[in-house]
Amino acid sequence: MSDAADANEPTGDDAKTERERIRERKRRELEARLDEGESLDEAAGTDAGDDGGAATPTEPVHVNGLDELQRTVDENDVVLVDCYADWCGPCQMMEPTVEALAAETDAAVAKVDVDANQAVAQQLGARSIPTLVLYAGGEAVDRFVGAQDRATLESAIDEHAA
Repeated sequence: MSDAADANEPTGDDAKTERERIRERKRRELEARLDEGESLDEAAGTDAGDDGGAATPTEPVHVNGLDELQRTVDENDVVLVDCYADWCGPCQMMEPTVEALAAETDAAVAKVDVDANQAVAQQLGARSIPTLVLYAGGEAVDRFVGAQDRATLESAIDEHAA
């Protein structure tokens, strides 16, 4: 990864601060929706929309097993799958970006812990981490290996969303 891309990614305390800002913003949004009289399911975005489809999750979905991965891909138009490990430094660096993409794009984000889900990692061809696989319409359409800048991932998502 280039130095220019490194400069755009939050690291260390910056990453933690970014994560905290996202969580705080989402908490305020949820409280505002509840104050407006929405039910907890409606406010959390877990109800089916007017079109009968499920709302795109605004937080990463932790996938445990091939069935959960397939269900997530089937239920969402665009899914970014993040294969990671807790001990992986580049994976930790990517976490705020992955959370922001879940909150701010039309893609669902699925997280796969490669240590706990080796069969899923093998199915996805994740030989290095982080590996990110983008699905659109149920098919894998793009793959990224190593830490990526947010703009690259957003561009790929936008290209396949809609």
